[in-house]
Amino acid sequence: QVHLVESGGGLVQAGGSLRLSCAASGRTFSTYAMGWFRRAPGKEREFVAAINWSGGVTRYADSVQGRFTISRDNAENTVYLQMNSLKPEDTAVYYCAAQPGSDYASTWGYDYWGQGTQVTVSS
Repeated sequence: QVHLVESGGGLVQAGGSLRLSCAASGRTFSTYAMGWFRRAPGKEREFVAAINWSGGVTRYADSVQGRFTISRDNAENTVYLQMNSLKPEDTAVYYCAAQPGSDYASTWGYDYWGQGTQVTVSS
């Protein structure tokens, strides 16, 4: 079982930045692929970014490419999402997800999910 806890959400003005963190339990974090997803009000959950277990491969949704950066610290069992140039349409609950035993920066197929952290971008 993998337990994930997100933090770092909040209210920010358009053009601002936030850094989300996701702390994971387990002694084998370095063998998990990790992803970030979001769900905006009235919309389905969508993929945002993913990183493979070594951190050498990343993948982004077109809507955040060039503005968001996913990274990980395997010594701290933590994955991050640096969000710059935020837009009102980035407003959503952001979730991190884990895929143990996978070395792919996948857009789907995650087994474990956190509870989410709210990000609100005002115009």
